Amino acid sequence: MNACLFDGRAVRLDRAYAEPVPAAGEVRVRVLLAGVCRTDLEIIKGYMRFTGVLGHEFVGRIVEIGPGVTEPKIGDIITPDTLIHCGTCYWCQRHQVHHCENLAILGLSTDGGFAEYVNAPTYMCFRLPPSVAPEVGALAEPASVAVRASRLAHIALGDTVVILGAGTIGLFCLQTARLSGASHVYAIETEESRRAIAAQLGADAVIDPRVVDPVEAIKAHTAGRGADIVIECGGNAQTVALAPQLARKQGRVVLLSLHNDPVPINLFPAVANELELIGSFSHVYDDDFATAVILLGNGRVQAEPLITGRIGLDDLVEKGLKELVMNKAKNLKILVSPQGVGAA
Repeated sequence: MNACLFDGRAVRLDRAYAEPVPAAGEVRVRVLLAGVCRTDLEIIKGYMRFTGVLGHEFVGRIVEIGPGVTEPKIGDIITPDTLIHCGTCYWCQRHQVHHCENLAILGLSTDGGFAEYVNAPTYMCFRLPPSVAPEVGALAEPASVAVRASRLAHIALGDTVVILGAGTIGLFCLQTARLSGASHVYAIETEESRRAIAAQLGADAVIDPRVVDPVEAIKAHTAGRGADIVIECGGNAQTVALAPQLARKQGRVVLLSLHNDPVPINLFPAVANELELIGSFSHVYDDDFATAVILLGNGRVQAEPLITGRIGLDDLVEKGLKELVMNKAKNLKILVSPQGVGAA
């Protein structure tokens, strides 16, 4: 077993991890690429308990199948959903598997993609179309989070949508909002490089909240009403508190980021303006994740502009985790290859 230190905690890196043979209903995957997520940073800091190898965004080639497996096949390139559910609890019976009482997550409670090999249940494995590059498939998990948020937002044709925070999830939300029928999508983001990508991906206007009042700017774009829908992806106290102020009366605010500290927020606008506050958590494998793979596969959602770095597994801590912390402004998605840069 290999381990490195990050922020005073051990990060397990298993270049040649002795993964057991896949069990019935499982496949063994040779990891091609894995995405470094800011959630990985929160996990390492202790906000979530993890017991194995990190890496919950990855793509790989099937090299072995367990007993009874007929699909997918050896040689298929797949990207696995990350949520392992029990199938029997109240929430699973309602097909709300992301709320499973016994939920396990690849790269958190079981071994994930920061390794050469990993086992995964077949129901979690989605085959990539031949035309889709592995680096695109590696971003299916964050894309699926945006798909779910757009579903829960109930975006209608002609709606005006504000994306608050143009990180990886926010930029995917920008695209899924467009696909859902929004006539205008505005992005609010402090970092110049991310504003540039938001504009490239079709934002009608990109607002720097350090330069202009974002509330007044959105009102100016909406004849004084505010946005029909606000999707909060910023992940800090300021963006969470700001979100209700950007919505019109009877508008919807989707809270998507996992901000785990108390937020001082004025809820008077939410009450007086009869806002809907909607939480959106993760995704469902055969609804949101499957849809994300399709949209990435047909090019209606773009992943390439979000990839800002490619590194080998041995560089995960120095050029991956630390890079996200030290150079947050220029990094969105860093991809890790266990076989070395360019091997995938």
